Amino acid sequence: MALKLGKSFNRCYYLRVPILDGFYNIGVFFDKRSTFLLFRIDPDFGTSKFKHNVKISMFKNLESSKFCETFIELHSYGKNTLDIVNQFDKIKDVYTHDISFVFNETLTLSKVEVGEKTFFDTLNIYGLTINSYSSEFLFLIAERHNVLSRLNKKIVRTSALQIATSPVLQLIEEYCNEAKEHELLEQNQMVSSDKIIKFSDVERDSTYGKDST
Repeated sequence: MALKLGKSFNRCYYLRVPILDGFYNIGVFFDKRSTFLLFRIDPDFGTSKFKHNVKISMFKNLESSKFCETFIELHSYGKNTLDIVNQFDKIKDVYTHDISFVFNETLTLSKVEVGEKTFFDTLNIYGLTINSYSSEFLFLIAERHNVLSRLNKKIVRTSALQIATSPVLQLIEEYCNEAKEHELLEQNQMVSSDKIIKFSDVERDSTYGKDST
């Protein structure tokens, strides 16, 4: 079935990525004058003899993704000339050995100069995978930088596409639960340390409490 885009999208960026013993052809559709994004995914397992249980998810809000919640740090910022919501910042330090980039690409649409400032209207594409399941998982982040030259303002919005097998989704769930347990343990340790009464404090309090008469 043909994909009807209408007037909201006038550009497309295609990628072909390997998953298991086949490929996924991914189209990122967008508009050169806005931050709108849309994905199209076409599987290509023409010679495969296996039945694959692959699940595809799309995220307009990256905060709702367990993969982002667990492994990725996001950045939001707002001022008169800049409006950023959930921009990819980095892989969390504790997971740099578990998560890797499979591609990192930038498509520059235009260069806009406003006074002494220079803005770039771009589409940034990040591809991330889990190292232990690199052939079964892809998290694609599409980050749109749109410049409103009349307002001297840049708007940054991000969407994501996730392709994963059932074992990978289970692994992400386990990582997520472990991260929450670790965070809860650290919070409990901080509370416990605040309740510890030091001997020097007891000695000082007892000194001040003596009758000086």
